[in-house]
Amino acid sequence: GSQLAPCHGRGASLPSPCHCEGEPKPRVQRRGPATKQSHAHMNRQEVGKLGEKLAQKFLKKRGYRILETNYRCARGEIDIIARHKDFLVFVEVRTKSSLEFGTPEESITQSKKEKLIASALTYIGEHENLPPSWRIDVVAVELDPKGKASRIELIENAVTDS
Repeated sequence: GSQLAPCHGRGASLPSPCHCEGEPKPRVQRRGPATKQSHAHMNRQEVGKLGEKLAQKFLKKRGYRILETNYRCARGEIDIIARHKDFLVFVEVRTKSSLEFGTPEESITQSKKEKLIASALTYIGEHENLPPSWRIDVVAVELDPKGKASRIELIENAVTDS
């Protein structure tokens, strides 16, 4: 009689888990120009960029005036620097495309917080005519599988030096 070949031959690049026992086969994506880019194919940098764009729109709607984006200094980077009422606000944007590893805002480590504070102080030292008070906000962005924001949350004063 004819024997069934094993599911995964050597060198076969079939997706696991095995889909041979009556399960629908995984759909093969057609090659060619991608129409809509699903976030599943976005790398971390692209996810981050998209999150920063969404965060900027979100902040503007809330009366933030964006002064600078992606400020870099020797001590680190700040995603968005804005003015909100009488405050200079340094904004860290955290974007996640799935909640596997907790919420976006939970991903800020202590060393990242220290870098943010150091970078904020560097910026203040380099610029004049700034508002007297400053704070660090976090915008948490969660993306759904289509790359649309399923949640955007602003956490004011999220990083303090205590």
